Amino acid sequence: MAPVKQMKLVILDRDGVINHDSEDYIKSPAEWLPLPGSLEAIADLSSAGITVAVATNQSGLARGLFDVDALNRINSLMNARVAAIGGRIDAIAFCPHGPWQACDCRKPAPGLLLALSARLNVALEGVPVIGDSMRDLEAAVNVGATPILVRSGNGDKTARGLPPALAGITIVDDLRAAAQSILS
Repeated sequence: MAPVKQMKLVILDRDGVINHDSEDYIKSPAEWLPLPGSLEAIADLSSAGITVAVATNQSGLARGLFDVDALNRINSLMNARVAAIGGRIDAIAFCPHGPWQACDCRKPAPGLLLALSARLNVALEGVPVIGDSMRDLEAAVNVGATPILVRSGNGDKTARGLPPALAGITIVDDLRAAAQSILS
């Protein structure tokens, strides 16, 4: 087995962190709308030599609301929009299961983060994991990564309900502020 590399890595949730979230799910490229400053934040991280990965639960697949082709088109649009301003997303991992299905990849389970670790050959200890929901934060803690909560998406609600074990985590307004915090 090859030794695990130490590289600068940041893992992002997608909906509510990079793009607007919807109770009706993001089902097509037309519904994917980036949050202000999020694409620039990814470009800033990339420009600083940081590997950027996305770990996202996509239960709309299990619910039959969209298919993998639609998800790939959404992710292609996201990648193209980031690339157009000089940034890059190096890897995307998604969970296609619903919350009613027993899987090890749906956050807060560690599967998505572990898959990214294996794919990129990077240890997760201390890696910033940026999310807007409790499950994002718990997934980070479950693998020894560092959770960062953004107030965008569901983040305000999540911040109000943080358990004592997560009381000291970093909380910022949005992905742009999280990137600035990481880069400073």
